[in-house]
Amino acid sequence: MPLLTVRKATKTFGGVAAVKDVSLTVEEGEILGIMGPNGSGKTTLFNLVSGVFYPDSGDIFFQDERTNKLPPHQLCHRGLARTFQLVRPFLGLTAEENVLVGLGYGRERLSGSKARDKAGELLTSVGLAGRSNRLANTFTVMDRKRLELARALATAPKLLLLDEFMAGLTPTETSAAINLIRQLQRGGLTVVLVEHIVWALLDISHRIVVLSAGEKIADGAPATVAKDPHVIEVYLGESAAG
Repeated sequence: MPLLTVRKATKTFGGVAAVKDVSLTVEEGEILGIMGPNGSGKTTLFNLVSGVFYPDSGDIFFQDERTNKLPPHQLCHRGLARTFQLVRPFLGLTAEENVLVGLGYGRERLSGSKARDKAGELLTSVGLAGRSNRLANTFTVMDRKRLELARALATAPKLLLLDEFMAGLTPTETSAAINLIRQLQRGGLTVVLVEHIVWALLDISHRIVVLSAGEKIADGAPATVAKDPHVIEVYLGESAAG
């Protein structure tokens, strides 16, 4: 049984369908990549899955529970976490304090010394060892992304949604991010990521879903999707497809 199922989900804004009849599944332990041009509905789909928006029609199931009307905090308690396209750490808090917030609101709800120990473990796991007491506003873009990831992991998710985690990174930082995501998946986490860096998405994903104008136009192995004439046309124009 899939960990996540989206069945004919539709969301409109002012009569315009941002997501239209999109269906997909995510298997436990999978890395699923979602790609598409700007305005294709990727972030709206994430917002539907994570409870920021409710679908106008269709259904969403997480761990075989229909979650159409569940708000984000309830989904978090069930094991779904996400990061955002624009990183949102608490800039006035230390790295440790940022992670402690996640630990207080997640499935395990740790506090006291157990929470501080766990925060240190999580910061180490994302490459921020030794920086627990640094304020978040002193971190680079990459390190802020690592911190937001640690805070999301602090909620003990079963499914992690990464919204353009690699945006704004150098090629070296992108490679490091790919290795970090693979490490998390090998540790048992299921990951769905939206990404504009096509080569990185093709490299890391087990399967790719492609959206265009709010509709799903491809779903398959990265090598297959990369050769799909419709996908090539959407990204590069009709001449490239010919």
